Amino acid sequence: MSKTAPALDLHAFPVTHKWPARHPDRIQLYSLPTPNGVKVSIALEELGLPYEVHRVGFENNDQFSTEFLSLNPNNKIPAILDPHGPGGQPLALFESGAILLYLAEKAGRLIPADAAGRYEALQWVMWQMGGVGPMFGQLGFFHKFAGRDIEDKRPRDRYVAESKRLLGVLDRRLQGRDWVLGDDYGIADIAIFPWVRNLVGFYEARELVGFDDFANVQRVLDAFVARPAVERGLNIPAKPD
Repeated sequence: MSKTAPALDLHAFPVTHKWPARHPDRIQLYSLPTPNGVKVSIALEELGLPYEVHRVGFENNDQFSTEFLSLNPNNKIPAILDPHGPGGQPLALFESGAILLYLAEKAGRLIPADAAGRYEALQWVMWQMGGVGPMFGQLGFFHKFAGRDIEDKRPRDRYVAESKRLLGVLDRRLQGRDWVLGDDYGIADIAIFPWVRNLVGFYEARELVGFDDFANVQRVLDAFVARPAVERGLNIPAKPD
């Protein structure tokens, strides 16, 4: 007769005190539907890994709570707690790029199996994290938010110019390719295109960066948002009632 596996106890992780795990056998996701946050929800939906989502409310400063800081001392979303990490031990992880890599390798999908292809994917993930995210985010601040009140437009123009340059890099990369790595969709696309979508949508910077000049980026963005898993992931966690 087989023995029943003992119930998982995540109580040793303080984050679960604020956000109790109803399904402690699943990956616990702590997030919001921001460009960085949806990278992980999209990946989880694409991979079909079982997970439970917890909303980290910025309006309540949840990201500064001691419970959340115990998981991510950098007070940023997303973060995960996987009860079935390496060696069968729970793994707490933050930084969206690191989480994407971990999930892809855990599932054996969304990243090339060969070493050269794997490093090619990683370079584009890092390109997004080091360039696209910071530059598009600063452009959004100076174009849509408090930066609008600054009379000196040189900071905004600097980020506009750099965002255009990055879109050009991406557009040339996508020439003749379905996805960033070619025929195969993966974590590089999941890292990059939520930020592209945010730039022309939420940040309302389409005309400012001349987005219509980047036909390849537009083509692949349309293909990206048409994926059912992406459509679901873009709305996770759901807005509160």
